[in-house]
Amino acid sequence: QVQLVESGGGLVQPGGSLRLSCAASGSVFSINAMGWYRQAPGKQREMVAAQTTGGAGSTNYADSVKGRFTISRDNAKNTVYLQMDSLKPEDTAVYYCNAVLRTTSLRPLGSYWGQGTQVTVSP
Repeated sequence: QVQLVESGGGLVQPGGSLRLSCAASGSVFSINAMGWYRQAPGKQREMVAAQTTGGAGSTNYADSVKGRFTISRDNAKNTVYLQMDSLKPEDTAVYYCNAVLRTTSLRPLGSYWGQGTQVTVSP
C-alpha cells in the first residue's frame, strides 16, 4: 500500500503565499515522478507542476502558474512541495498530489493520488 498525505492548504488573500507538502509512504521502492494537480468546481483536473527524476530530470509548469509557483522535492523523504506565491482567486481549487512509482523492483510503474487539499484565494 502507498499513501500520499498532503498538507498546507487553506484560505489566503490575493497576493499571498501558501506552501503545500505531500509525503509518500508505505511500499515505495522508487519514484519516477511527483507532481501537483488541481480541480476547480465545474472544471477538469489539470496539471499544475510536475517533476521527474532520473537522468537530468525535468520540471513542467502550467502556463497559468509559471513564475508564481515552484515545485521542489526532498528525495530522502519522498516528499514534494509546491510553493505558491502571488496567489490569485483563479487559483482556488482542490490541489492533489500525484506520484508515479514502483512498489517493488519487479512491479510496473503505478500512479497514486493524495486525498486533496483545499486552497481558497479570497479577500
